[in-house]
Amino acid sequence: MRIGFLSGVALVMAISFSMFPCAIQAQTSTSAATAATPDAKTAPSALPVAAPPIADTAAAPLAMPAMIGPLSTASPTTFDAGPFGKLQVTGMLSGFGYVQDNHSSSDHLKNADVSNAQIFLQKTSGLVQFYLQGGAYNIPALGAPFLSTRNTVSDFFGALPQGYIKFAPKGSFSYLAGKLPTLIGAEDTFTFENMNIERGLLWNQENAVNRGVQVNYSKGKISSSLSWNDGFYSNRYNWITGELTYTPNAANSVEFVGGGNFGRTGYSSVATPMYQNNSDIYDLIYTRTAKKWVLEPYIQVTYVPKYTQIGVGHATSTIGGAVLGTYTFTPHISLAARGEYIASTGSTSEGAANLLSYGIGSNAWSLTITPTYQNKAFFARMDIAVVGAMSTTAGDIFGATGTNTNQSRGVLEAGFMF
Repeated sequence: MRIGFLSGVALVMAISFSMFPCAIQAQTSTSAATAATPDAKTAPSALPVAAPPIADTAAAPLAMPAMIGPLSTASPTTFDAGPFGKLQVTGMLSGFGYVQDNHSSSDHLKNADVSNAQIFLQKTSGLVQFYLQGGAYNIPALGAPFLSTRNTVSDFFGALPQGYIKFAPKGSFSYLAGKLPTLIGAEDTFTFENMNIERGLLWNQENAVNRGVQVNYSKGKISSSLSWNDGFYSNRYNWITGELTYTPNAANSVEFVGGGNFGRTGYSSVATPMYQNNSDIYDLIYTRTAKKWVLEPYIQVTYVPKYTQIGVGHATSTIGGAVLGTYTFTPHISLAARGEYIASTGSTSEGAANLLSYGIGSNAWSLTITPTYQNKAFFARMDIAVVGAMSTTAGDIFGATGTNTNQSRGVLEAGFMF
């Protein structure tokens, strides 16, 4: 699997840099190059195949923050910042509440909190550009206990969860440095960016924000990115991730993503899970966009090598698949759904890692539906979700005693995008 990761990175590098002479010869304007070059993960929202808008916005949303839909941000407010030139600002203010069964002893039957109170400030033209995302946020995920918004901000990425400087010379290349959105996965980090409020089971194996540097390339139907970063926010710069997307037409795209830790990291925290931060991970993502619906199936493979210093006595892996989709009934009403299945390998006797948190060698499935209403700046939506776990270890599952094999949740989120 380590050889496979290096091969994947080599493929991205070969395609990107084999086109370098063409990029040097291109004499497109800076603004055109900026529009064609992804800032981070080439999510469907960053491509011409974006989800159909359901809000009565006056102009297309900016590429950042990346949003797969059905929500769409408000038109940005542009102002002249003197020596900084013209800047764009948007924002998000929302709250959420939930009720669930079979919660752990550290969780609650029901609760409510702020889900987003964020401002997005960016400069999207010129040679030197930047993106700043600041404020409070929550990152609810299926099958995991809720964490308060206050603790989420302090334990994960701070009050500036994403922010980077971007150099966008003429041509097809651009360069980023800072706190970057990950290239990995089909789902983005924050609630408003995705079809569903909560992140899925496959997302639990992926990193979210990387500190590092990244080079992007985009020309015609091909786009790619390569990043050197700290993986699961470890502040140890031993991860490399790469992404390659082929977009044959406005309705279809295929994306391959690979990443991994090319060293070893013995450090862990809430934001840096020990096993996942020492893993390799691969995603193959297909996106199909029609007039009223978006369909996005993908498969994921992860691999954690033997590393006895962190308690992994035998190589362990996961394989999973998910299908995400959304259908727009009217300009204001849509319905999203997500189905997932993920399985892990290994046994206790082998000393394998507990990658799913439900026991070594466990597997799990989930189903989520999310009706959404958006009218201009206002939106309201609800997750109705169930998670089931199998081949589990008693004490590692759901409920106060960790012995329940399923959990159901209802989550309501509402707010304003400005």
